[in-house]
Amino acid sequence: MSVLEAGRAAVAVILSGVLLTLPLARDAAAADTSIRFSLESKFDGLAAPFLLPLDNGAYRAEGLDVGIEPAASMLEPITRVASGDFEMGFADINALIKFRDANPGTPVKAVFMVYNRPPYAVIARKSRGIGRPKDLEGKKLGAPAADGAFAQWPIFVHANSIDASKVTIENIGFPVREPMLAAGQVDAITGFSFASFVNLKDKGVPVDDILVMLMADYGVDLYGHAIIVNSKFAAGHPDEVKGFLRAFTKALKATVKRPSSAVASVIKRNEAARQSVELERLTMAIRDNIVTPEVKANGYGGIDSERFGKAIDQIGLTYKWKTAKPKLDDVFDASFLPSEAERKYK
Repeated sequence: MSVLEAGRAAVAVILSGVLLTLPLARDAAAADTSIRFSLESKFDGLAAPFLLPLDNGAYRAEGLDVGIEPAASMLEPITRVASGDFEMGFADINALIKFRDANPGTPVKAVFMVYNRPPYAVIARKSRGIGRPKDLEGKKLGAPAADGAFAQWPIFVHANSIDASKVTIENIGFPVREPMLAAGQVDAITGFSFASFVNLKDKGVPVDDILVMLMADYGVDLYGHAIIVNSKFAAGHPDEVKGFLRAFTKALKATVKRPSSAVASVIKRNEAARQSVELERLTMAIRDNIVTPEVKANGYGGIDSERFGKAIDQIGLTYKWKTAKPKLDDVFDASFLPSEAERKYK
């Protein structure tokens, strides 16, 4: 064989090898499982740990093609995931509990607790004579009827021995909630702590005049927002759900460690967002809702069964069960959680 013929043969062998590997590469790419993930609201600072794995490749490393979309209401991620239009989402577990009770057999469960303590709060002006829950008596409370925090008002009232008959409740719209408090048209409002506090500051209310009474600090044992999954999808793709939670757990830890870096994943997707505002919102959530004494002791993602039982009893103060009072396993599936070592706070 001549040198020329030998060279041609070598090239042919190399090309055949490349051609054989191309289908394998295409098959590997095609094997990525698509997951549509629904947030509860827009791309703000709170979305950082979900968006970060899109930018650092953590979802892809788990063989996942994840698409994350905003939502317009608290209930939307639940209905999206329950219908199967979305495989996973981020939602208030208390809303999920009630939704499942009202719709028995709904194929959706929580699989990772993100907000170990909920952001529900009563936000007041100290200058209106309010320094503690009992001071709300004789005052005017502005609360949108559909507000997730206002839904817990009866629990807050019960836990703090407030005479609710002495509190005037004014049903107001979400857009005017903080403006009305800033203008002194109401004495206090219900809302999510990290949202209302930042909004009031933006309206020019002095920080030392803002009192945030986080309900979790005043006897409310409820859990907060969790990652939810369509049960049918989870049954058919358990490894993919576990992979998503592994990627998210790494991102959550990175977000807690360096929130200023993580929030960049939000800013690049929301031109209207201001970095300082979204960083403050995220920092508040980390401090008040994500990194709690329970998380420091037990790690991220799980639920304490005894506390959950107390939470269910408290929900019963605001909601009449249509079916049997739910147990933890009815609502939360811990089988997809990363290992305890992976979920440690540090």
